[in-house]
Amino acid sequence: MSTVDVITSILNLLAGIGIFLVACSMMSSNLETLSSSKLRSLFSKAAGSKLLGVGIGTVGTAAIQSSGATTVMVIGFVNAGIMTLEQAATIIYGANIGTTVTGQLVAFGMSGGSSVSTTAIFAAFAGVGGFISIFAKKDITKHVGGIITGFGMLFAALSMMSSSMNSFAKLDEVKMFLASINSVILLIIIGAVLTAIVQSSSVMTSVAITMVVAGLITLNQGIYLTMGSNIGSCVVAMIAGLTSSKNAKRTSLIHLLFNVSGVVIFAIIGVVLDAVSGGTLGYGAMFGKIFVGSPEIQLAMFHTVFNITTVVIMLPLTGLLIKLVMKISPDTGSEESSEEFKLHFVDENMLRTPPIAVAQVKNEIINMSKLAMDNFNRSLGIISKMDFEEEKQFEETEKEINFINKKLVRFVVELSRLPLAEADYKYLSTTFHTISDIERIGDYAENILEYANILKADGQGFSTSAVSEIGYVQEQINKLYDKTMSAYSSGSQEEYKEAEAIEAEIDVITEKMGKNHITRLNEGICTPIVGAQYMSLASNAERIGDHIFNICKVIKKSSVI
Repeated sequence: MSTVDVITSILNLLAGIGIFLVACSMMSSNLETLSSSKLRSLFSKAAGSKLLGVGIGTVGTAAIQSSGATTVMVIGFVNAGIMTLEQAATIIYGANIGTTVTGQLVAFGMSGGSSVSTTAIFAAFAGVGGFISIFAKKDITKHVGGIITGFGMLFAALSMMSSSMNSFAKLDEVKMFLASINSVILLIIIGAVLTAIVQSSSVMTSVAITMVVAGLITLNQGIYLTMGSNIGSCVVAMIAGLTSSKNAKRTSLIHLLFNVSGVVIFAIIGVVLDAVSGGTLGYGAMFGKIFVGSPEIQLAMFHTVFNITTVVIMLPLTGLLIKLVMKISPDTGSEESSEEFKLHFVDENMLRTPPIAVAQVKNEIINMSKLAMDNFNRSLGIISKMDFEEEKQFEETEKEINFINKKLVRFVVELSRLPLAEADYKYLSTTFHTISDIERIGDYAENILEYANILKADGQGFSTSAVSEIGYVQEQINKLYDKTMSAYSSGSQEEYKEAEAIEAEIDVITEKMGKNHITRLNEGICTPIVGAQYMSLASNAERIGDHIFNICKVIKKSSVI
């Protein structure tokens, strides 16, 4: 081969790796969008048994074709306090199994003895998917086209990498150099470093498969490179954990220790088998005998067996692994005090999996609404009893509401820029109004507290009949809130209509409160100062009812319910 041929082969290899990465990203994003509702349902069940967690991690990763995305998403859940370390660990175990699907696809595409290459047939899907994406009118069809295009591009990239490997295989210098790398530790390190650079164990596994098929490296070398890729795949999670909470850092550490443990166990067993049998019982010899004449299948199957066996070994030891991580990264108390408030359900890392992030935005909004209603009820309790014991708690909650308002709006803006299903875009467009409505509920509750302070400064309070009316409107507003949030969560049209009826009743009640106030004022039961605060309270209560019901109205307009 001439120098030009060598340079061309290197360029083809780089191009193939680049196209492979883009193909994986394209498949992942479109699969996530199409399976958004199923993914939400899947991860909502993560609090079950260990085996269920492994299954969720496996299926979720196989669905979105990215163990990195799954792990980062799990770190986001842990950071938000939604998932325990044990739940996160089992899902990470499953993600390692799910990521082997790409290797199996690559091996399947490279196998077969037909006159037309299987790889070429699958690569043609890129053109088919491209036509579908361009001419499709429906979003769902475009996403299907994107998946097909990504699938085809994956094999087109594989063909380019395979071609460059075949070219390198003609160079005795390259073959001799690669053949000299027999150190198990060195092969594992090379696999880990290369995977960390491209941030994809799927790419490293696929490159290893093409090198084995081309005869550049032995099956045994490919096996240890693939094992190293498992360690290198932890880089994405480690980066995500650096900017997150203590528990999120622990989650990324669990991922690293789990993968390293599996590699160490298998490496030791492999070295011992090779030494004792003289190479006849090593991994390469073993899988070579089971899958005769198919090096691509041999390596892909080892990758799958390796990950499944590691999970089987480590699953019963999850408790010990978590204890070890807790010792490595103990609680110091400094982190919790570094930030007064935080979002409870969303985390920046969740932007890696937009469909899941959308579901968590809804949970965050529901949590924010609970805080606003807590303050509403506190304010009425304070002004009715003229007991200011909860005033400090009210002020803290109001600060938290304002914090969530700013942070959540910023998160939704970022999320809206990512690829999502049309229904998710519609929902996100409504969240800005919903967040604003909830923030206004908090503001009106703050107004009511101010009225209480005015009465306190004047040494006055409401009459028994006025307090009774306040209690009744409070009961109806809470009833409206419960019905509204139930409709918001479930999308029930029936509950929407029930909420509408309650909101209309609140309008009648607050109007009656005004008339009753005039009567009490004429009878001298209350003073003008007390009456002014009461009228303002009635008006604020009516507006709070409006803002609660607005949540229902906005969702209805977005066609979400």
